[in-house]
Amino acid sequence: MTVMNAAQSVRVDLGDRSYDILIGPGLIARAGDEIVARRPRVRCAVITDTNVAAAHLNALTASLEKSGIEAQPLVLEPGEKTKCFDELMSVCDHILGARLERGDVVLALGGGVIGDLAGFAAGIVRRGMRFIQVPTSLLAQVDSSVGGKTGINSSHGKNLIGVFHQPDLVLADTDVLDSLPLREFRAGYAEMAKYGLIDRPDFFAWLEAHWRDVFSGGEARIHAIATSCQAKADVVAADEREGGARALLNLGHTFGHALEAATGYDSKRLVHGEGVAIGMVLAHQFSARMNLASPDDAQRVEAHLRQVGLPTRLSDIEGGLPGTDILMTHIAQDKKVQRGALTFILTHGIGRSFIADDVPQDEVFRFLEDKRAS
Repeated sequence: MTVMNAAQSVRVDLGDRSYDILIGPGLIARAGDEIVARRPRVRCAVITDTNVAAAHLNALTASLEKSGIEAQPLVLEPGEKTKCFDELMSVCDHILGARLERGDVVLALGGGVIGDLAGFAAGIVRRGMRFIQVPTSLLAQVDSSVGGKTGINSSHGKNLIGVFHQPDLVLADTDVLDSLPLREFRAGYAEMAKYGLIDRPDFFAWLEAHWRDVFSGGEARIHAIATSCQAKADVVAADEREGGARALLNLGHTFGHALEAATGYDSKRLVHGEGVAIGMVLAHQFSARMNLASPDDAQRVEAHLRQVGLPTRLSDIEGGLPGTDILMTHIAQDKKVQRGALTFILTHGIGRSFIADDVPQDEVFRFLEDKRAS
């Protein structure tokens, strides 16, 4: 992790496909210069949504045009339901209609939804185009913009259709987080806490002590984002395509994705980071139930996430949930399932997560039944 022109820089080491994550203030205004320094003489399709466009699109396109980059914006509707085949086709058609070539750039300006969708399009149009992430949510800055996972949702589950397609550059402008709604910031914080719970217990303890500073902004926020990005970069460099250890990054996600699917991806009821927060608590509680970890750790995780304002229980989800059998159907569609066997990320304690293969379905069913009743 290095300091670069007042921004911190994290390197994702993937050989000739390595790239930088720049984290700090003012990066949207510098976007054109940063891109030209790495990819001169490119044209650019900018994919964003209406909310982000209103706040940041003009500043970005001005920066691109100042550096001689022709920008072709496409503005989509916000929300998880945009991650669908129809919108994927609209992005692909926009790129092709602008006559962008393989060496040109698809730039995602937005949160995780836009990044996943634009990255998928970049990965398949002309069999692979250059891709740059300018994440505007905390969740995207610490998680979804890094590592090359792209995709859309299916009626069968979240992110089941997609490709691995690494970006050429990630510009995480911390200034944009100042105007992020508190609920969205909290949702991103859940992914930040995840890195501590996976294998960095000292970072989780630091967050417990300094989370208010992270929410307030400044150096603590930049430090926490950079630490999170470094944690993910290390895992991605070791296991780019999730053949092994990278699956640990899904701590809380098997439960969380099932809850998102069960609520119909309705962001009014549950956003991704909230699902992850509940999922991480459930993963620690289930680990304790299976005598793999102390109940004290599960209580500590729940207490911290609840302290910052995140939901931590199934009963926190507005509108209720379908039956446990439906939740189990969504869990069975998880991407980590192999030959029908359930795989969860469980834990021996805070910072001691591991991949648990062949988790008994009946144990998960009874656990969820008990949690629904509590």
